[in-house]
Amino acid sequence: MQDLKTVALIPARMAASRFPRKMLADLCGKPVIQRTYEATVATGLFDQVVVVTDDQEIFEVMEQAGAKVMMSDPSHQSGSDRIAEAASQLVVDVVVNVQGDEPFVDKDTLASLLEAFQEEGVSVASLMMPLTAVEDIQNPNYVKVITDLKGDALYFSRSPIPYVRDTQAGHQYFRHIGVYGYRKETLLAFTQMPMTVLEATEKLEQLRLLENGIKIRMVKTNHLSIGIDTPEDLALAIKRFQSS
Repeated sequence: MQDLKTVALIPARMAASRFPRKMLADLCGKPVIQRTYEATVATGLFDQVVVVTDDQEIFEVMEQAGAKVMMSDPSHQSGSDRIAEAASQLVVDVVVNVQGDEPFVDKDTLASLLEAFQEEGVSVASLMMPLTAVEDIQNPNYVKVITDLKGDALYFSRSPIPYVRDTQAGHQYFRHIGVYGYRKETLLAFTQMPMTVLEATEKLEQLRLLENGIKIRMVKTNHLSIGIDTPEDLALAIKRFQSS
């Protein structure tokens, strides 16, 4: 097996339109971002776990909590840009982007994602899980993905793909779970590429990779984390913490 140096980078910004200041919202005695950081460290999978933020308050809170924190340029338009800036300053082979509002990261799932990089030809990997409910398949907020026979993504869409002309063919729909691993050089190259037409049309950043001929290895999972996008999500997360 390849001995790869791996780093989890957790982008964290304060300005969230649906839930301002969610990163510092209290989740059973600790801020959401601290819960995510500690859960990621607890997997034991990474050589280093770093919070990357453009906000001084988040920086100070996490530094006081003993976390490794890096400041990023506030002009970045996406979390990918933010972690690319941090990755450029680190000695690392594989970078995993862990969302700061995902305090229930799953060790087995992340281990499977990292395992994909044991194949030398894999430069980007992401996650997908089975999607069965018709209303979910039709929901444009659930991004669907189809793959080739090796498991590399052919396309991502907010529309149901493929169109089912033959119901006997037995196609399984998959929902894309937006956790990514990148080889460092691919991440840095990706964030320098201009936005592509399909990306702009579907509002899906990962299509920029496909349009530039970069394959994304999809890893199957049955674990669906609780992302905290709204106060209602936070209430669900609190209940889950209290019951665990």
